[in-house]
Amino acid sequence: MKKQEEKGPRTPIYRNAGFELETSEKTASAFISETENEHVPDQYIYSRYRNPTVVSAETAVMKVEGSKWALLAESGMASIDIALSIFQEAGKTGKWLFSSEIYGGTLSFISSVLVNRRGLSVEFFSPDGLSFDYDRIEEHVKNLNPEILYFEAISNPLLIVADGKRLIKIAKKYGAKVIIDNTFATPALWKPLEDGADLVIHSATKYFGGHGNITAGVICGNDRSFMQKAIEYRKFTGHMLSPDDAYRLETQIASFHLRYRQQCINAGKISDLLTDSEKVASVYYPGLTTHATHQIAKSLFDNRGYGAMITFDLCGADEEEKRANRDRFIERVSAEIKLVPTLGDSHTILMPVEPVWGSKYHEPGMIRLSVGFEDTEKLLELISFGLK
Repeated sequence: MKKQEEKGPRTPIYRNAGFELETSEKTASAFISETENEHVPDQYIYSRYRNPTVVSAETAVMKVEGSKWALLAESGMASIDIALSIFQEAGKTGKWLFSSEIYGGTLSFISSVLVNRRGLSVEFFSPDGLSFDYDRIEEHVKNLNPEILYFEAISNPLLIVADGKRLIKIAKKYGAKVIIDNTFATPALWKPLEDGADLVIHSATKYFGGHGNITAGVICGNDRSFMQKAIEYRKFTGHMLSPDDAYRLETQIASFHLRYRQQCINAGKISDLLTDSEKVASVYYPGLTTHATHQIAKSLFDNRGYGAMITFDLCGADEEEKRANRDRFIERVSAEIKLVPTLGDSHTILMPVEPVWGSKYHEPGMIRLSVGFEDTEKLLELISFGLK
């Protein structure tokens, strides 16, 4: 099958496992050109290699991200695997440096796969309290001379905003490639590729999909050689998104900016409500001037918003009372705000921090809110009711 022609506002769902090549000559040509790993092949061969519906959705991501290429995978973790694996070379891979404030699944992948199975040398840099010491990070990078620097724009669950531009400059000064998980900030707030990042990844399950009914991941970049390596790795490992999910994802990306803008507005108003409540000990939201990285967020995001995640800690005389207050809040809002282990959904959802993160964030009264785009006043009334 040749490159798809424009036949309407949406690319059809091509569920084909394989595509007709018609003649021996076309078959030979298709397999020869396939090795060039172009984003849009001259001939589609097999859906594990490339699929026109998936390519169409990738093009939609490229427009949102402002990237020269994007590759979809079946989950955010699959996109992380692809992004990191293309920089591995047997016997030659150097040291890699990661932020400690990254998704728990990524930390487990680093430990279980990169270190224990692949034998990579990995180190971490950590914040001092609720912010990073960039002079100390630069000294670490200088001494370690890592090949890769990896961080998240907004951390989970304390929402520490990294000075992404400064970290990219530090990495480039010492010759490191930069990979950024920008799931929380999204390209609506920051486009790291414009500031020199090498790869940006997203769990497209979250804000790109935005309705809690698709599992997907994406890698975005501008360097053609990285794209070709990523296409090859994805092909061999089978990290391909299904055409049905790609079709749905493309339709949902069309409303991304509208959805995320409202989610940020709602989050800002909820953070103010929580801050004013005597039942709340602490509120972690980059839009608040009291947040340790507010000024960094203000500069990096250039007043476009501060994200749609909020973490707050309920008051209590001791740990037992904090847990009781936490569970009471969860119960009181449960008719509308469900406890669901994900984020970025259309509806506001929550997670208690201690049962998920354990000893890393041992705060029994802490709750993470993923704010949806529901009616703002109704959300505020519901949160207020939960706090009574």
